[in-house]
Amino acid sequence: MLTRRSVLAATSAAVTLPLLGGNLWQAQAARPPRLGAQATIQLRFVNQTGAYDNSSIHFYIVGTNLATGEQSRVTPEGQLVPVSTADNGSDGYADYSIPFAGSGETLSQIPADMSGRIYFSLGDKLRFKVNEGNALAYPAAWVESDPSYGVLHDCVEFTYKSGRIYCNTTMVDMFSVPLSIALTGEESPTTGTLVEGGRAKIFDAISASPDFSSLVVDDRRIIAPGHGLEMGRFSESFFDSYVDQVWSKYAGEDMVVKANNTTFTGRVSGDQFVFDGGVQAFSRPTTRDVLFCDGALAAPNDGITGPVAAVLGAGFNRTTLLASANQPTDDPGGFYQGDPVHAYCKAMHDNTVDGKAYGFAFDDVGGFASYVEDNASEMAVTLTPF
Repeated sequence: MLTRRSVLAATSAAVTLPLLGGNLWQAQAARPPRLGAQATIQLRFVNQTGAYDNSSIHFYIVGTNLATGEQSRVTPEGQLVPVSTADNGSDGYADYSIPFAGSGETLSQIPADMSGRIYFSLGDKLRFKVNEGNALAYPAAWVESDPSYGVLHDCVEFTYKSGRIYCNTTMVDMFSVPLSIALTGEESPTTGTLVEGGRAKIFDAISASPDFSSLVVDDRRIIAPGHGLEMGRFSESFFDSYVDQVWSKYAGEDMVVKANNTTFTGRVSGDQFVFDGGVQAFSRPTTRDVLFCDGALAAPNDGITGPVAAVLGAGFNRTTLLASANQPTDDPGGFYQGDPVHAYCKAMHDNTVDGKAYGFAFDDVGGFASYVEDNASEMAVTLTPF
């Protein structure tokens, strides 16, 4: 399976939408197929923005047909169909928008065996483009030349397979429209709800941080620092001193990582962080590697190196690696307390009701991501107050 990290470096080039974040493949592998699984799951969208009426909101369901591997979309009738270059209009873009209901709640559905995103746009429509080979290009809201840059929008992510829904809200690329998820099923979990006034508090907190303030784009969105780095809005050396301190500390003592029900012990040797148990050695990561949990921190789906890389990526972003040689740490009170502070992630977690957010690719390490799953009959997404 692909992991969510495959999409993090993508801009408006055509990409294949991956499955959900971090360690979702482990969660899926642990679940047996559900007997008699339903062919679709109902979607219910609730507009509580207070700033936009239903007539100005559209949604889009795009992703991958897991049975065929084709990049696909859901039609207004709820059918899963492959995207095609023939979908591009005279302006060169495909209109996959579906309007909200005239009033009240809006209903739709996700067909079986689909993984993707549900986008919501407010005030204007998003522009998708189908490239040769029927490869779908998604909006890249951190790129000023992207045709959807000026559109207020956000998304949730999902995989629906064998009657079970796996889904999350996400701030890994950006934060704009506050969204919450509620599932109706065996456990009926919820996530993503912000505290009262949470959106404004997030914007205010990041605007007040000298290192992060340039990531704020008016009142439209906050670009994640990884993409901000690519756009010249964020320092390429932000985490460098912290990385150097980690390398120095563990040149003289062991780090113990518990991951995938196994304990691994590592120590820095020269410019490599070397672990036992068959883990591939890690080179010294750059700030970009830390923000994207990629490059030197790349996490292959192998059950060995991948889980250790995820723990290291989480520890760097949360600045917990100097505080404890035993990773991962499970006390969120100790997250984002080191120097430097990842103010973007901190603001997201500080302003959710359950303390969970998807601020970076492996925010699910320790169970701190805004992620839920269930054998559910309905997935409700609420556009919460601005």
